[in-house]
Amino acid sequence: MVRKIGLTLGALMALMLGSPLFAMAQTAAVADGGMSRGLIGLGTGLGLGIAALGCGLGQGKLAASAMESIGRNPNSTSQLFVPMIIGLAFVESLTLYAFVIAFFLYAKI
Repeated sequence: MVRKIGLTLGALMALMLGSPLFAMAQTAAVADGGMSRGLIGLGTGLGLGIAALGCGLGQGKLAASAMESIGRNPNSTSQLFVPMIIGLAFVESLTLYAFVIAFFLYAKI
């Protein structure tokens, strides 16, 4: 029951934050940018947080799978080590791309 309520509230929050109404809103008549600066800042922080969360979960899953495989077959360590490191580097590069995009968005504020 609690899980169902949590999923429902999470879905509603995601729909609210991902609403296209913010993107299609008219700009304020104020010279300083009005609400758009705050939304860019909010989007920067949320985007970077979500990217870091997803990459952290991906790295954990990748490392856990590699360690489980090595635990089942210790002779495969040399065959798993290099692909695991390459996979970790690819996952980490996604976080760095999000970090660069966040800097570009932050420069618009």
